Amino acid sequence: MPHPDFTHVTTWVFDLDNTLYPPHMRLFDQIEVKMTDWVMAALSVDRARADHLRSHYWQTYGTTLAGLMAEHGVDPAPYLTTVHDIDFSVLSPDASLAANIAALPGRRIVYTNGCAPYAERVLEARGLAGLFDAVYGVEHAAFRPKPERAAFETVFALDGLAPTSAAMFEDDARNLAAPHAMGMRTVHVAPSPDPADHIHHHTDDLGTFLARLMA
Repeated sequence: MPHPDFTHVTTWVFDLDNTLYPPHMRLFDQIEVKMTDWVMAALSVDRARADHLRSHYWQTYGTTLAGLMAEHGVDPAPYLTTVHDIDFSVLSPDASLAANIAALPGRRIVYTNGCAPYAERVLEARGLAGLFDAVYGVEHAAFRPKPERAAFETVFALDGLAPTSAAMFEDDARNLAAPHAMGMRTVHVAPSPDPADHIHHHTDDLGTFLARLMA
C-alpha cells in the first residue's frame, strides 16, 4: 500500500536528466558542452558569449532551445540531434531503482525537456527500458519547454492522464510549479531541498524514496 500522500496516484510522471540518474554521473555536462558548441557555430559568437547565451536562455525560457527558437528562429530537429550525440557509458544500470519503479501501481511515464530518442537511450543505459508506458520529449509539447504550463497540458492531454491523480518527480524545482497548480503530488529529486510551497516532498535518493513510499 503506498504512503498515504500517494494512495490516490494512478499515474507516475518522471523527469529524466538528474532524476532517473544521479547528478554525479554528470551526463548533462556533456550536453551543455554540445549546446555551447552549437550556439557558437550557429550564431557566430565566441565560447564565452555562447556559454552566456546558453545559460541565459535556459533561465529565461526554460531551455536553451526555446530561447534559440524564440530569438533566432532555430530549427529544433538538427539541434536536438547534435546536442544529444554524447557518451552514455558514464551511466550505469540500477537494478534497485528499476525494481522500485516496477512496483509502482498504475501508469508510469517519462516526460523530459530533451527528445524522446535521447530519453530511450538513457533508460537503456540505466537498465530502466521497458518499465514505462510512454516516453514524452519536448517534441510532444510542440517544443514548448517545462516549466510552461502549456507544455505540461499538451503532454498530459496527449497521454490522457488526470493531473489530480498523478505525481511528478523532477530535479528542477521550478518545473514543479505548474504540476502543483494542476493538482499533482510533487516530489523534488535533488541533493538539496527547496522550500518552495509548490513542493510536497524532497529526496536526494529516488530509489530509496520509492521503496519507502511503497513500504
